[in-house]
Amino acid sequence: MTKKRKHQEDFQKVKLKVGKKKPKLENATDTTFKTKAIQIPEQLKEDGLLPTQNRKLNIKDLLSQMHHYSPGVKHNALLGLKDLLSQYPFVIDAHLSNIISEVAAVFTDKDSGVRGAAVHLLQFLASKIRAEQIAPFFPLVSAHLSSAMTHISEGIQEDSLKVLDVLLEAYPALLTDRSSILLKNFVELISHQQLSKRLKSREKLSWMLSVNPNRRVTSQQWRLNVLTRLKKFLQAVVDGSSEIEDEGLQEQKDSPHSVRNPVCISWKVHANNQQHIQLFENGGLRPKINSSFRLRSLASVMDSAEKGLSSAENLKGFIEIIIPLLIECWIEASPAQSAPILGNLLESESQQLMQQVLSIIHLLWKLTKRHDETYKMELWLRMNYLVDFKHHFMRHFPYSLQETVKHKKKDSCKGNKYCMTSSNIVDHLLLNLTLCDIMVSLASTSTLQMDSGWLDMIRKFVTDTLQDGSKLNSKQVNRLLGVTWRLMQIQQNKVATEPLIKAVYTLYQQRNLLFPVRTLLLKFFSRVYQKEDLRTQRIRSRSKVLSRWLAGLPQQLALLGLRNPELSNQLIDIIHSAASRSNKELLQSLQATAARIYVGALWFSPPPPRPPRLLACLSRCCIMGRVSSELAATLIGILHMRSSFAGWKCQVQDNSVNDVDYFSFLFSTLIGFSREELTSLQGIRGKPHISQTQLSPVRLYLTDLDQFLHHWAVTEMICHSLSTVPSQSQCFDILQTGICKYLVGLVVIPDSTAGSVLCAINKLLDQACILSENLHKFLASCCYSLLYFLLTLDKEDAEHVQKRDVLWGSCISALALLPRLLRLMLQSLQVSRICREELPVVAQLLRLLMQHGQLRSHMITNEFLVQQIIKDIMTLKSGEVQEQWLTDLHYCFNIYLASHPQGPGPMNAVY
Repeated sequence: MTKKRKHQEDFQKVKLKVGKKKPKLENATDTTFKTKAIQIPEQLKEDGLLPTQNRKLNIKDLLSQMHHYSPGVKHNALLGLKDLLSQYPFVIDAHLSNIISEVAAVFTDKDSGVRGAAVHLLQFLASKIRAEQIAPFFPLVSAHLSSAMTHISEGIQEDSLKVLDVLLEAYPALLTDRSSILLKNFVELISHQQLSKRLKSREKLSWMLSVNPNRRVTSQQWRLNVLTRLKKFLQAVVDGSSEIEDEGLQEQKDSPHSVRNPVCISWKVHANNQQHIQLFENGGLRPKINSSFRLRSLASVMDSAEKGLSSAENLKGFIEIIIPLLIECWIEASPAQSAPILGNLLESESQQLMQQVLSIIHLLWKLTKRHDETYKMELWLRMNYLVDFKHHFMRHFPYSLQETVKHKKKDSCKGNKYCMTSSNIVDHLLLNLTLCDIMVSLASTSTLQMDSGWLDMIRKFVTDTLQDGSKLNSKQVNRLLGVTWRLMQIQQNKVATEPLIKAVYTLYQQRNLLFPVRTLLLKFFSRVYQKEDLRTQRIRSRSKVLSRWLAGLPQQLALLGLRNPELSNQLIDIIHSAASRSNKELLQSLQATAARIYVGALWFSPPPPRPPRLLACLSRCCIMGRVSSELAATLIGILHMRSSFAGWKCQVQDNSVNDVDYFSFLFSTLIGFSREELTSLQGIRGKPHISQTQLSPVRLYLTDLDQFLHHWAVTEMICHSLSTVPSQSQCFDILQTGICKYLVGLVVIPDSTAGSVLCAINKLLDQACILSENLHKFLASCCYSLLYFLLTLDKEDAEHVQKRDVLWGSCISALALLPRLLRLMLQSLQVSRICREELPVVAQLLRLLMQHGQLRSHMITNEFLVQQIIKDIMTLKSGEVQEQWLTDLHYCFNIYLASHPQGPGPMNAVY
């Protein structure tokens, strides 16, 4: 019993009773826990540092959504970006790198809606971001563009052209820097490589046009889209080259065989004084810009792949690839391939494709002319492509557009977003002119006999177009004249050139020509005349048509008058050039028409007036702005040379300008207003035309900015003419007499007149000149009125703000040259007579006068007078809180005047 009881004690079983809780084990884990609410109000607040759009998303949120797998999320993110950046443009500068990288990455997105939103956002960003800002990130943009252009998906390729349009419009220079890559992409868009059987031994790849039936548009429309962008790209390359002149009337070489040999310089050898470089700078008033000596561009240190089309080797390689493809495109669109179309009639779409083909070739031809060995390049082009061009391009020349009647039907392109939208206005004449421009560039004097067949076709087309050129625009005329000039250079005999000149003259004789067209024709005839003048020095055979044109220029100038000043200036330049060469026909016509030109140009009524009346009318022309300030200055210079003050060593002719009339002309032009106009100004009162102060008897009439600037430019020429008079004291007395007679006593003076009088006084004043008391008082009143006007001028008044510098300079110079003038102006500052609103202006004027270096010594001399003015101001301001302008006035007085040893001591009593 005992052992069993002990066994039960060791392993005692716990008996659980019903209704009792189970006791806890000693090693049990406590799993109970308590919860409390956590308040996070700061995290629920919007980020105040970053602005948000209407969906409460900031720039970081929107950029992060660009990586979302859902096209809808990415599309909404692009729309949100445009909304946010349009509301807060400053966000663009802060996050430019991230924005550019994320937007460029979706150029190759699979969803068309995302790509379309990316194009719209890129177009928006292009209007906000400058080229220098995006330049560091442009290689990334170009890489994504290249990836989109070479993508396997047709939709991505089509949208890449839209991206290219935006970049070509906004950043053409940055895009053309990567031409070597993009040009290859253009080729791959319309063609594919094929190993030719003939060229297998040389392992050279040829290209042929590709056809993709999966596209939304036809193959011809797709090639037109691509070639249109290629033409824009090449145009940007041409525009970015400063060495390429504009098409049309560009300077041609005197001889097609002339070669520009570059000067090769080894800088290491030159630095060691082992190579001498001799440069000659041409002189003259207008140095020649296009010098034959050119420094090598920075592109020469690059690899040939990085140069792009600036390398002759790369340009030749691209021409070898693209020209065969362009010829294939031409063959497909040519009239021979169009079944219902006979002869040389073209459909609109075919004409557009052919126009792009010729435009690309024309731009490539222009790029070849910027290389040093231009003649060798022209020979290479002629040898490789003249036969094909004659066979395909000139076969149906000239081309015209077929006009077809279109029935009313639903637009097939309306529901097709991939359909190309082309212009309905088709310029078939530009197509023919571009072809003429290309072909004549391949001809030369040495090949005239071989090319006579197709050159005669071009010559006949140009002649017929010029003779019936009533509806030609400036672009067409420019091309026509360029081809005409080239034809005249190729065949320089009179039999060939005279019909061309006659055809141009027929167009020139037509009425109501546009101003750009008339200008181009004038430039052409002027250039032909200069060329013929050099040639006729050896062979005396002038063109009858050209002589007739020259003889008619003076009569045209007389009839034109002032209706078109720009055209009149061009006619005057040509007449001057021909007269300097002693052209007999022109001189006879000019002599017969001189009176009409002189009267008509200055809108006088015949007969010509007598010399005093003539000078008065000339003065009115200079004053009223009927002639430009440059022409007025030239007129004043001519009258000066015809006066007795020009310094002629020989005897002056009888028809020279009288001294009295000459000084009357100068004084009337200096004043800028007639006596009647000055009298009528005396009745004007109040703003905005009058600037008035109670401390000066002179009120200023505020002239318009254009009138003021014109008057001031004429004033400078008048002062220069007056300063050349040998006796300055007598000249000053004449000017003083005129001012006292006609201006002193007037209440209202134009601001330009007051400034011009002070400018003339400053120019003529010397130690021998003595000013009358009346002139002193008048000039002191003018000075204070001008200074008050300048100090009370609103900064927002942009028209009058531009007068500040010249008027301020004239007043300060006069006060510095005439100490009595400064003293009289300070004596007139009787502040007890003015209102309290004018006191800050007087205080500001005193501070500026004390601070000015030229007036420092004169202000020290008048220290007691300045001190008295400040005391009077303090008397008026006694018992009030001292304002900042008064504190500044005290400070300037103690610094510049009271602390000076010559002064009576600090002005402690003022405080």
